[in-house]
Amino acid sequence: MIGRYAPSPTGAMHLGNARTALLAWLHTRAHGGQHLLRIEDLDVSRVRPYAYDLIRRDLTWLGLNWDTEYIQSERIDHYQAALTHLQIYPCTCTRRQIAEMTAAASAPHGPEAVYPGTCRHQHTDPSKTAALRWHVPDAVICLTDHWTKQTLCQNLLTEVGDFVLRRGDGVFAYHLAVVVDDAAMQVTDVVRGADLLSSTPRQIALQRALGAATPRYFHVPLMTDYKGERLAKRGGAPSLKDLRETGASPEKILSELARSLGWEVPEEVTAAELLPVYLSSLA
Repeated sequence: MIGRYAPSPTGAMHLGNARTALLAWLHTRAHGGQHLLRIEDLDVSRVRPYAYDLIRRDLTWLGLNWDTEYIQSERIDHYQAALTHLQIYPCTCTRRQIAEMTAAASAPHGPEAVYPGTCRHQHTDPSKTAALRWHVPDAVICLTDHWTKQTLCQNLLTEVGDFVLRRGDGVFAYHLAVVVDDAAMQVTDVVRGADLLSSTPRQIALQRALGAATPRYFHVPLMTDYKGERLAKRGGAPSLKDLRETGASPEKILSELARSLGWEVPEEVTAAELLPVYLSSLA
C-alpha cells in the first residue's frame, strides 16, 4: 500500500492541514505502507518559497515522517507527455464569457459553471493565449468514498463540461497533475479533504483515459471554526509555526486533533500511539 500527503506551499500549515496530514499518515502507517510527501507547487503565483521548508519542519515536529519526497514543479515533462494521450483542444473563453453563456442557456449551475463546449466547435480568439481543455466523455462516473461510505455519480458532459488541463499561462491543472503523479508513484490510497470529493469523478475519468489504476479514496471532514466555517490560511487560522515557536507541545496538538474527530485519547499523545486508535475507528 502506498499513501501520500500532498500540501501546497502557499503559506504556513494550520490545524486543519495538520489533521488531514495526520489522518493520511495514520492510514499509511497503520497498514504498513510507504508514505510519500508530494509538494504541489505548480501554481507559482500562489507559492511562497519559505513554505517548502516550513511544511517539512511542521510535519517532522508532529512526528509525521515520510519515505520519499516529490516536488511537482520538477515533473512538468510528465504532465506534458500525458496531454498527447488525451483529446484536447485550445480555448480562449474567459470565466466571465462562460458564466454569460451558461446563464443564457439556462444551464444547471453547481459550484462552477458547466462549460458548454464553445471552443470545441468554433475557432478561438487568435489575440488571446489559449488554455487546453479536455473533451470529456459523455459518461456517468461513480465512486464510493471509503471514509463516508457514500457513492457520488457525475455525468461529466452535463455536470462538469470540458475542463482545463493546462491554463493559458502554461500552468498545468491540479486534476491532470494529481492523476499523472498518483499513477507514476503507484499510489493506492488517497486520504484528503472532503472539499476535493466533487472533483474525483473527473480524475477517475482521466485515469481511465490514461490507462491508470484508480486508488481508494478517503475524503475526510474539514476542520471548522466557531462559526462553522472551514479553517483557511487566508482566514487567519492558527498556524503550526506559531504554535511551535511559542512552545506548544506537539503531543498536546496531536491529542486535540484526535479529539476533534471524536476519539478518546490522553491529553498528550504521539502520532505512533494514535495508530491503534485509528485502526479502531475504522472497525
